[in-house]
Amino acid sequence: MKNNSLGMLNWLWLSTLVLILDQLSKHAVVKSFYLYEQLSVVPSFFSLTLAYNSGAAFSFLSDQGGWQRWFFVGIASVVSLMLVSWLHRMKAEENWQACAMALILGGALGNLYDRIVNGYVVDFLLVYYKDWYFPSFNLADVGITIGAGMLIIDMFRPQPKIEE
Repeated sequence: MKNNSLGMLNWLWLSTLVLILDQLSKHAVVKSFYLYEQLSVVPSFFSLTLAYNSGAAFSFLSDQGGWQRWFFVGIASVVSLMLVSWLHRMKAEENWQACAMALILGGALGNLYDRIVNGYVVDFLLVYYKDWYFPSFNLADVGITIGAGMLIIDMFRPQPKIEE
């Protein structure tokens, strides 16, 4: 087996792609929409709408006095460093997990950038049905969700036997 001192850091390209797509899409929406303006993409299901979230998932702690900004910056920074460290220690056969970690890292960095620069996260994807609305989200959140889903799927996948 080849010794790879960089682990799976080669997956950082995916983190970078998620980060770039996230920031480009947020920039485009901020420049094109006013706050809460809604553009129906799929009637009765999906719209683009500009929203700012100073809290975490589902606007958790968004009504606080501002301390949550730096709290979430700290958490996202620590988690991002842990993910890079984890990628560095992964083995070459752990591509699925590395891909998942890279997606989560890219999303975490996208939202971290927003919190540092703006003090809030820009959200713009809105899924709904009649009077039910899922909280708005962004491409960083999509990366995090897909990565987390991949990790959950991985828990149920048969693991290859390790030969010693």
